[in-house]
Amino acid sequence: MAILPFLSSRTRHSVLRGPLREAGRRALLSPAAPTYVHSPARPAEHTPTLPSTEFSSTGHRRPPPLDWTGAGARMISSSVGISHTRYGSTNHTLNSHKRFYWVPRPQRPSYRPGAGVATNEAHQSVNDSFEVQRRTFGSAAEPIQRNPAYSVLNPDDVSYFKSILGNNGVVQDKDRVAVANVDWMGKYKGASQLLLLPKSTNEVSKILAYCDSRRLAVVPQGGNTGLVGGSVPVHDEVIVNLGGMDKIVSFDNVNGILTCEAGCVLENLSTFVENEGFIMPLDLGAKGSCQIGGNISTNAGGLRFIRYGSLHGNVLGLEVVLANGTVLDMLTTLRKDNTGYDLKHLFVGSEGSLGIVTKVAILTPAKLPSTNVAFLSCNDYMSCQKLLLAARRSLGEIISAFEFMDRQCIDLAMTHLEGVHNPLPNLPYKFYVLIETTGSDESYDKAKLEAFLLRSMEDGLVTDGVIAQDISQASNFWRIREGISEASVKVGAVYKYDLSIPVEKLYDIVEEMRSRVGDMAEVLGYGHLGDGNLHLNILSSKYSDNILAQIEPFVYEWTAGHRGSISAEHGLGLMKAEKIHYSKSPEAVQLMASIKKLIDPNSILNPYKVLPRSVSAAGEG
Repeated sequence: MAILPFLSSRTRHSVLRGPLREAGRRALLSPAAPTYVHSPARPAEHTPTLPSTEFSSTGHRRPPPLDWTGAGARMISSSVGISHTRYGSTNHTLNSHKRFYWVPRPQRPSYRPGAGVATNEAHQSVNDSFEVQRRTFGSAAEPIQRNPAYSVLNPDDVSYFKSILGNNGVVQDKDRVAVANVDWMGKYKGASQLLLLPKSTNEVSKILAYCDSRRLAVVPQGGNTGLVGGSVPVHDEVIVNLGGMDKIVSFDNVNGILTCEAGCVLENLSTFVENEGFIMPLDLGAKGSCQIGGNISTNAGGLRFIRYGSLHGNVLGLEVVLANGTVLDMLTTLRKDNTGYDLKHLFVGSEGSLGIVTKVAILTPAKLPSTNVAFLSCNDYMSCQKLLLAARRSLGEIISAFEFMDRQCIDLAMTHLEGVHNPLPNLPYKFYVLIETTGSDESYDKAKLEAFLLRSMEDGLVTDGVIAQDISQASNFWRIREGISEASVKVGAVYKYDLSIPVEKLYDIVEEMRSRVGDMAEVLGYGHLGDGNLHLNILSSKYSDNILAQIEPFVYEWTAGHRGSISAEHGLGLMKAEKIHYSKSPEAVQLMASIKKLIDPNSILNPYKVLPRSVSAAGEG
């Protein structure tokens, strides 16, 4: 059996939204120089000829393949059948009538929302804010009344903020505030009049101490890449954006411990630590925009969760500013510390409702030299489950991502994403799986993956597949998976749900939802199968009360009935604050409210979010 060349390294960059960087665009769209290497089963003189037919795992004859320009993917063909040279690359023998193509991720723009604040009076935009909420998320369908206990911003407040931040740190320009008042999907709209841009922990402390004394509500904001309305105002809250706090404080290159400010963009941190021989344990589709403080505040999950776990396990220390301006220094870099309560975990995932994270100490794993990315197809969801189990057993310590998508996701990506190519264009399959492995021994990893693919094909778990051979191919694979969210908003209306469900039942809700909405909407299911995390998207040309009535509360009731979580990694924000009881007991919710009241008695931090009004109103009143 011929040994297939695998990627020895990669630089993977996500593309959540916006055009590709020019370099990445060229990498995707420019043709790769073909390398024709013949198979031992076929004379060399035939290798330059592209195939006229192909065979699938079912043995059906296929038409000539589409010209996937620049893809360079390699097919693994039958030792007894046709030996094809595919897309300018080599093919090797693996299994009769089974094929694989051999295929890092495009450069993505470092998108960051422009800063801005509206100059009109707060209450003039409140009705517009309600309307956006009503149309987009059923969980925020009822207008949320502004709490009259909060003060209204006045000129003296602005003067004070200018005295500590300078004129450049206080933004009132109407055009700039428009971006900061709206989430990136355009679904939640606030009416803030003021955006503050602190450059240090001390400035954040002074801002919060003043706001607490005046009872001015505050919204902490990072890259504003959230999906549940947690990073934009509901009414006229003051926006505190941490983007100016983007310094790397230190890096321990012996233990791989990074200490940095909260406003550092995740992709910039990834580049920095990779140059030091490490990687960030967190990888997201929004890495070119999101900030590490926001990642921690929402306990972002991401693509490497299956390998490196949650941020609760990787964050070693935090510096947090409390609502009254107190700076809580928990910025330890110790791996083990059992002295009292581990308070940092209160702030990991608190969505800015308990304090503003200003500095972070995070453990970064060593960068491994061998990386492989495969894009596979399966005939049914049961095969996806079995493939996951087989991958855990066969690939064990080297598996770093196991993502799945249904056919509707692929169709959406091919229709709405610029520059992507379908890696498996010949037949539509019901399910697709992206597997990534990372390891330290290239030849060992090769042998493990090759044996895994062979067994998976022989067992009928995989019907087709491609494996990355170069940076542009793997970029294309990851672009498809990470671009689904971006593509979905181009349809018009999208209802997004982020659920944790036992893997064996995970796709059932997708099928049930299709039955419920019928022809009114299209239902997509994709996500982190290795983590039991489903992203359920319902797409339509426009928002409809009829569609919403079929979705909610069914989606929450179904998830609760299967002892799942209504928020696997996106958080609760504004969208699901009133739905927390579907995943948490009344006693747990009440304890959360007590903690909130203790740490933020005036409830100035990110009000109306995370906790339901029934338990938080007392603290706000």
